[in-house]
Amino acid sequence: MNDYVALLRRDPLSAASATVAVIGALTICGFLFFQYVLGYPPCPLCLDQRNAFYVSVPLAALLWLGANYSASSKVMIAGFAVITAIMLWNAGLSAYHAGVEWKFWAGPADCSGPINSLGSASDMLRQLQNIRIVRCDEAAWRFLGISLAGYDVLVSLFLAGIAAWGFKESVARQRRSG
Repeated sequence: MNDYVALLRRDPLSAASATVAVIGALTICGFLFFQYVLGYPPCPLCLDQRNAFYVSVPLAALLWLGANYSASSKVMIAGFAVITAIMLWNAGLSAYHAGVEWKFWAGPADCSGPINSLGSASDMLRQLQNIRIVRCDEAAWRFLGISLAGYDVLVSLFLAGIAAWGFKESVARQRRSG
């Protein structure tokens, strides 16, 4: 822990990008663990929420390299701005998803609405054998009353805050250098 605090003071850009990369990668491992080890298939909204991590983690890893190899301040500023925006967007999407789970509002029709068109009986039986519908309006798992979508709100807001701090430090570094 003392090493991390020293890194925060010595090189905040490296610390911010490393934090986003590592926590984001751990989050990816977490949702893959829930899917493939514990057997909780993701709903369509869950899959959409993953995209923010698939973009932000590699970008943060590149920023981490850039921080260690004197990347341009403009590159660092743009990278942290993109991560901040993506994670804020994802926090909003996750909050929407959590609200759907709590029945505060309706979710997308493809994963939480009624089934309107079943087709013929033989088509329906064939479709039922081949598909598994995962509903967006039912939380598959909760801990302390919070669903995975709720925890995604918290993680996304935390990573957006870290990226915003990296953005602020990048701007400050650019001002100091010229």
